Amino acid sequence: MDPSNSGQEIVFFDLETTVPRRCGQQIWVLEFGAVVVCPLKLLELESYTTLIRPPDLSVVPFRSNRGEGITRELMKNAPSFDQVADKIFSIMNGRVWAGHNIQRFDSHRLNDAFRHAGRPAPVCAGMIDSLGVLTNKFGRRAGDMKMATLATYFGLGQQKHRSLDDVRMNLEVLKHCATVLFLESSLPNVLNANWQTPPTMMTRSRTNTMFQNKEEGSRKSPPSSSMAVQRPVPYAMGNLGKVTRGVKSLLSKASENGTLSNILKHSHSIIR
Repeated sequence: MDPSNSGQEIVFFDLETTVPRRCGQQIWVLEFGAVVVCPLKLLELESYTTLIRPPDLSVVPFRSNRGEGITRELMKNAPSFDQVADKIFSIMNGRVWAGHNIQRFDSHRLNDAFRHAGRPAPVCAGMIDSLGVLTNKFGRRAGDMKMATLATYFGLGQQKHRSLDDVRMNLEVLKHCATVLFLESSLPNVLNANWQTPPTMMTRSRTNTMFQNKEEGSRKSPPSSSMAVQRPVPYAMGNLGKVTRGVKSLLSKASENGTLSNILKHSHSIIR
């Protein structure tokens, strides 16, 4: 690989970290995963992943409650951050960084790890946060914008909460979203109308989602304002009763003059 072209490449990356039990507690990076891609063809040029053993193994749980998550047993023989810092730096430095919620979480945790090790942190040539991009461009039609929710929406399987697997899932989600947006741009008046919801509408599913158990979220979850699930609702709440009464009135009149009976007879003859 030609190092002079590294600034033209995008590195998708993801971190798995400890979850602090109290405010101000140190967050340790437990796993790093990255895939370098060509932005013109989205070809995978290079990949790298490694577990990272924290100074104190007691911060790693014995058992993970997140799919194929990281356990203390896995970390016993993992290298320290100092042992892998040079490799991580070479992959990240000077490239465009991409990932899900990296602007708010992963990039800060990566810089903290280098600072804690007394090393200069890598510098990005630009940053693409798929959480922000998809929220603005794709909308919340898929739900709360977590990677697991987006993957389920597109039928890509369950999120494994392992860095390299999540990076590749992130890339596939972006490809699927881009394809949908491309198709919608071809017939915007037809395809876009299938999912959009009035911004002031509060549906039952949206209300339920906003009050889900906090344990469903993670330290990498999107902000709570993006937790709403919007679904098409045909009428505003205030007009629903008027519509129902109008339909009942029409049916009553049709029954009285025999029109409804004629329509039903005609429908049955067509079905036969």
